[in-house]
Amino acid sequence: MVVTLSDDYSQHTPMMQQYLKVKAQHPDELLFYRMGDFYELFYSDARTASDILNITLTARGKSDGAPIPMCGIPYHAADRYLAKLVEAGVSVAICEQIGDPALSKGPVERKVVRLITPGTLSDEALLHERRDQLLLAICSRGTTFGLAFMDVSSGRFQVLEVDSSEAMLSEVGRIDPAEILIPEDASFFSLLETRHGLRRRPVWEFDLDTARRLLNRQFRTEDLSGFGCAHLSVAIQAAGCALAYARETQHSELPHCQSLKLEQVEDSLVLDAVSRRNLEIDNNLSGGKDNTLTAVLDFTATAMGSRLLARWLHRPIRDQRQLRLRQDAVSCLINAYQYETIQPLLKQIGDIERIISRIALRSARPRDLARLRDALLCLPDLRGLLAGIAAPRIQALSLEIHELPELSALLCRAILDNPPVVLREGGVIAAGYDAELDELRNLSTNASAFLTDLE
Repeated sequence: MVVTLSDDYSQHTPMMQQYLKVKAQHPDELLFYRMGDFYELFYSDARTASDILNITLTARGKSDGAPIPMCGIPYHAADRYLAKLVEAGVSVAICEQIGDPALSKGPVERKVVRLITPGTLSDEALLHERRDQLLLAICSRGTTFGLAFMDVSSGRFQVLEVDSSEAMLSEVGRIDPAEILIPEDASFFSLLETRHGLRRRPVWEFDLDTARRLLNRQFRTEDLSGFGCAHLSVAIQAAGCALAYARETQHSELPHCQSLKLEQVEDSLVLDAVSRRNLEIDNNLSGGKDNTLTAVLDFTATAMGSRLLARWLHRPIRDQRQLRLRQDAVSCLINAYQYETIQPLLKQIGDIERIISRIALRSARPRDLARLRDALLCLPDLRGLLAGIAAPRIQALSLEIHELPELSALLCRAILDNPPVVLREGGVIAAGYDAELDELRNLSTNASAFLTDLE
C-alpha cells in the first residue's frame, strides 16, 4: 500500500493516521515508529525491512478494511538492525514518543528525531572502524563538475572541480562515497545510477547564493576566499547541498565541521576506475580485501591511522618535499626500532577523531568519554617519545600535540574507570564528583538504613 499526502486518513485508526502522516513526510526512508519497547514498521517499509533483516513479517489487525503488514525490532537492539540496513544502502527515520502517555488523549505524540543515512553516520555501532563513510554531493555546469564530500563522523569537508565526466567518475571511484546527492534534473544521472546510495535532491538545494550564505554561516566568515575556493562556484553549490543535507539528517548544527579544504586535481596522480581496480588498492579483483595493497601495508596501531593511510594510497601526492619528509620519518622509526616504544602507546588511544565529533553532536556515550580520558593521559608520554626522534616531520608532529591536563583531570574525576555502554544503565559518574548525586545514590542503595536513622 502506498499512501500520499493527498490521501484521506479518516478510514484508518487514530494510531495509523498518526503513522501515515509522519510517513508521508519521509517517503524515501524506512520509518522506525516507536511503540513501547519496539520500533514497528508497517506496509511497504515492513516488507522491505523483513527481507533485508530476515525477520518475520506479520499483520496488525486491519486499517481501512485491509490487513496491515508489520514487523518490529526491539528498541534496545536497534543498532544491530540499523547497521544491516545501512550496509544495504537504506536510510531510516527514527520516530520517538515525545508526549506524556498520562496526559495524552489518543495516540501519544511522536516525531522524527533523527535520520540515519549511509553517508551521514556518526554512531560507533554503525561505522566501519577503519574505513571512511562519506557523503558526496555533485553539481555540474556545462562540462565542469563540482564535488563536495563530507565525513560527518569527523567533520572533514573537502571540495574540488574537474572538467569532464570521465574525471568526475574517477574522483567518485577514489572517494567511494556511501551516499551521493545530485540535482533531480541532473543530466549525468545515468553515469551514476548503478551506485548505491544515489539520492536525487531538489534543484534549489544547489542554489549558489544559498550555498554561500550557508557555508559562511557555518564557518563564521564573510566569504570563502580564506579557503581558496571562492572562485569554484560549481563546487560551492555542491558543498551547500552536502552541508544542508548533513544538518537535516543530524537534526542539529555541525559544530565540529569548522573548515573547508580545497583539493587540487594536479596535486596527485590521476587514477581512472580501471587502474584502481587493477592496482587492487583496497579491493582485490574478486571483490575481497585479502592481499590488497592496503592489507599488505596497513600495520597501523589506530583506526585513525588506518583511514589516513587508505586516503594516502588512493590519492598518491606529487609533492616531492612531502614525500621525502614522510620517507625520512619512516626511516628514522624503522632503522633505530623506535616504533617499538611508540606503538604500545598508540594502541591505547581510541578513535579521538570520531569521539570528538559525537561529543559535538551530543550523541557521545559514556565509553566515548572514558576512551577520550585514556587517550589524553597517553599524550605526555607520546609527545616525549616523538620529540626524541630526529626526523623533521615527527618533530613537527610532537609540537602539534596539546596535552590538555585540565580536561584529562576533569574526566578522571568525573567518569568511572569502566562505565557502561549506554547512559540509561547508570553508574557513569564517579563517586565523590557530585555531593548531591552521592547522597541520592546512598538513599537508593541504603533506603532501609536511612529510614532507621530517621526514626
